Amino acid sequence: MPLIKTAIKAEIARLELALEMPNRRLMPFEKKYHVTSEYFISNLAAEDLEGGDDEYVTWAGEFKLRQRLEGKVKAIA
Repeated sequence: MPLIKTAIKAEIARLELALEMPNRRLMPFEKKYHVTSEYFISNLAAEDLEGGDDEYVTWAGEFKLRQRLEGKVKAIA
C-alpha cells in the first residue's frame, strides 16, 4: 500500500509541476485584457482580441490544457 501512495503523490507532484507552464502562459493574456481565462472562454471571441485567431487559439489551448491537468489532479487526489 505505501508503494501506491508514493506513486500517487509522485504523479500529483508531476501534474502540479506541469500546471506551472500553462499558468505562466495564461498570465500575459489575462493581464493584457484584464480578464480571467474563465471569462475569456465564456465571453470573448477571436474578433475581440488584438491578435485575432492566433491569439485566441493559443489562449484557449493553454486554458484547456490547464483544465485537463487540474482534472487529472482532482481525479487521483
